[in-house]
Amino acid sequence: MIKGYQNEVLKIYEQIRETEAKNLKLRKIEISTKFPNIINLDNNIKKMSLKMSLDILKADDPEKVLDHFKERITDLRMRKCEMLVENGYDPEYLNLHFRCNKCKDTGFINSIKCNCYKEKLVKLYYKDSELENTIKYNNFNNFDLTLFSNRKLEDEKFSPRKNMENNLEYILKEYIPNFSTISTNLLFFGNPGSGKTFLSYCLSKAILDKGYLVVYRTSDELIKNLRDVRFNNDSNLEALLLDCDLLIIDDLGAEHLNEFSITELFNIINKRILIQKKMLISTNFTLPKITKHYSERIASRLIGDFKLCKFYSEDIRIKKNLQRNR
Repeated sequence: MIKGYQNEVLKIYEQIRETEAKNLKLRKIEISTKFPNIINLDNNIKKMSLKMSLDILKADDPEKVLDHFKERITDLRMRKCEMLVENGYDPEYLNLHFRCNKCKDTGFINSIKCNCYKEKLVKLYYKDSELENTIKYNNFNNFDLTLFSNRKLEDEKFSPRKNMENNLEYILKEYIPNFSTISTNLLFFGNPGSGKTFLSYCLSKAILDKGYLVVYRTSDELIKNLRDVRFNNDSNLEALLLDCDLLIIDDLGAEHLNEFSITELFNIINKRILIQKKMLISTNFTLPKITKHYSERIASRLIGDFKLCKFYSEDIRIKKNLQRNR
């Protein structure tokens, strides 16, 4: 887990506990004003519980003391609940309310992280991925294979639809299920509008929902981020880009190339390969164009250290737009 996320999750739990404690205080003030007898009963239960604890410590026969107090406290609690219900309140109205009864809003059951801990972590990951709104629609539930032609192209082994089915089969059956154990990087390459970005979004949601941190950047946004890291010493941004579980770099080739961008692009790709942090890079370039456009070091990493996934199709964006306007 990237440094800082655990502290952020624990702060969320702390805020929850503080909020629920304040809510309980307000509920007690309300009942005290309207029905002071109920509050007196509640206070007597607390006093008796404290006395029981002290008497048990002093007693020669703790079990006998426990049995004596337990019955009396139970009777008082039942009476309190009855009085609350009689006056139109929930029987738990004067008890502290937990949003997670399993961990009592601590995030842990003994030393094990509660399921709600993971849910809160995923929400933070969604926020930092900058994909939260995008993947509400762009996900596997809305993936439409019928947009891809069944007609085999002259220079290709498969039809666009069969080719996409092959890519999907690998992503759904191999990559996503084994994400935690593999170190495979993906290079999506092919003509514009052939489904590369959409599949990247779909994959992002699936990985985020498994509890991993995905960070999405266009190549131009990434270069701007790297400039902030270098010249503004943004260590948090650097950690996010280097340590996230999956870095997606979309539309490689659209960025402005200069000495800085070439150097920094190579550095981040190379560093993540060395520390075995996964990447997904998409580009409209062909493989030969990648070798011509980028330095030999970058091209070597992209073609030699990434699983190559080819995309080809009519422009799906145009096809979708035409269907919407019929």
